[in-house]
Amino acid sequence: MSGGRIERIRVAVNGAAARPLRLKAVEEAVRGKPADAATGEMAGRLAVRGAIPLQFNAYKIPLMRNLVKRAIGGVEEATWAS
Repeated sequence: MSGGRIERIRVAVNGAAARPLRLKAVEEAVRGKPADAATGEMAGRLAVRGAIPLQFNAYKIPLMRNLVKRAIGGVEEATWAS
């Protein structure tokens, strides 16, 4: 991070393919952008673009999208509803 913006980043996922995958397109897309929810959302969508699930692993696509989104944009603090 530099001045609130992403200067250098490496993003990799495991368990989505036969080997860990480095998401270079995501890395390039977020470089120079703020680490906020909007950047995280964009990165999450980019991370799963073109993903084709197999018969029993379709759950991995939204899981990977959300993990990348949270890794870059953070997570809003949860509050208890009364």
